[in-house]
Amino acid sequence: MENQGLNIVWLKRDLRTQDHLPFYAAEKSNAPYIPIYIFEPSAIAYPDCSLRHLQFIYHSIKVMNEKLAEYGRKVWVFHAETVEVFEFLNNHYSINKVFAYQESGIKQTWDRDKAVDRYFQQEDIRGMEFQKDNVIRGIKNRKNWDQEWLKNMKISSIPNHYTFQSPIEIEHPFAIVKELEDQLKEYPAEFQKPGEVYAWKYLRSFCKDRGKNYNNHISKPHEARTSCGRISPYLAWGNLSVKQAFHYVNEHPNYDRYKKAFSGMLTRLKWHCHFVQKFENECEYETRCINRGYENLEYDNNEKLLEAWKSGNTGIPLVDACMRCLHETGWVNFRMRAMLVSVLCFNLDQDWRKGVYHLANLFLDYDPGIHYPQFQMQAGTTGINTVRMYNPIKNSISHDPDGVFIKKWIPELQNVPTEFVHEPWKMTQMDKVFNDIDLSYPEPVVDISESARVARDKIWGHRKDPMVQHESKRIIKKHTRDNAFRRKNN
Repeated sequence: MENQGLNIVWLKRDLRTQDHLPFYAAEKSNAPYIPIYIFEPSAIAYPDCSLRHLQFIYHSIKVMNEKLAEYGRKVWVFHAETVEVFEFLNNHYSINKVFAYQESGIKQTWDRDKAVDRYFQQEDIRGMEFQKDNVIRGIKNRKNWDQEWLKNMKISSIPNHYTFQSPIEIEHPFAIVKELEDQLKEYPAEFQKPGEVYAWKYLRSFCKDRGKNYNNHISKPHEARTSCGRISPYLAWGNLSVKQAFHYVNEHPNYDRYKKAFSGMLTRLKWHCHFVQKFENECEYETRCINRGYENLEYDNNEKLLEAWKSGNTGIPLVDACMRCLHETGWVNFRMRAMLVSVLCFNLDQDWRKGVYHLANLFLDYDPGIHYPQFQMQAGTTGINTVRMYNPIKNSISHDPDGVFIKKWIPELQNVPTEFVHEPWKMTQMDKVFNDIDLSYPEPVVDISESARVARDKIWGHRKDPMVQHESKRIIKKHTRDNAFRRKNN
């Protein structure tokens, strides 16, 4: 096949075979093509990347290959920098066209995409990028964005059809090194299983009956594990498109029966795209306060407190249970994520950047477009959102009243009576001995009430800073959606 000409489908966060515009365009081109995925050493070394992400990607590709095999096709995997891969393929197989989705990623991937585009122009390779999930590149404000999103969602998803192609053999020097591949082949049983087959299992089970208590359980750390959609990893890595999920939920026979729950799910699909659009417009969310007025806000940044938070040893049960659960499973519900950020930035007085990559590594569903805008919103550094301080004791009592979630993830508290499970430090020594309590569980690293009072005065007081107020006006103009549409449709 050498030097005969070849088209490429360049996969990124779109690891599926259906509702896939690049695959559709490649098939319509009536030319031989191969899909490729590139494990970039620079991306793997970047602090937002963790082994669990790479494993999810690797096994999602395996699922794709099971489907593509009957058409004589497979996803070719490379372990090298992207420009290096395209240079090799072009030199040996003469690339004609490259089909891909636009990626709303961190600045590093944006810089990579620009370098790739420069190479394509230099070599007269036609690169075709498709818009993803109605996240629009280059817009200056959000006027009419909601209407366009809904209009796009109502268009039917693409039914991809594949023609048989005589297998194309590619010889290349970019195989995944054995040590890394051995790690990628493993996949912890505690994580959600990757790939579009499991994406659809989760979506179908949600609509069948699992989601009937969605709104009632959405804030509860234990019950939410069953009642929430749980499709976020599949959206993050593209095993499922937002449009596929939207149509399936919106058109499901149970919609009228579970209308409130299903409507809540559809709203959150729009929020998903709303936050990605924010990041697409301003990827600086990753590394600096989006409201520049917060760059001069000072923090204590005590390393011991940070390590206690990261390891799930703050002595605050709900905080530690959530962190330990994330270490083991890669998922907790939204309220618990918000609480973790709130405790980090307000109670522990840490700069949000001290914890942002830690949670990125733990979230199996890590998506830059969701992660960084949400993190800053919860950290109170946007200047336009209400500052929400999540009291971990009140949340514990409200959403895990019997301590079921806490006791599952903190074995040291297994024998703690329910009346003390939220505040075990209130037990006397006699209580601990009588109930055979594991005394290795630490005392709280901070006083929740006092630390919240100090943080509240600091963060609210800083909103009066002239730079914060100036930046707030800029952010509202650039990122706020049309208010009239929101009032009518939300």
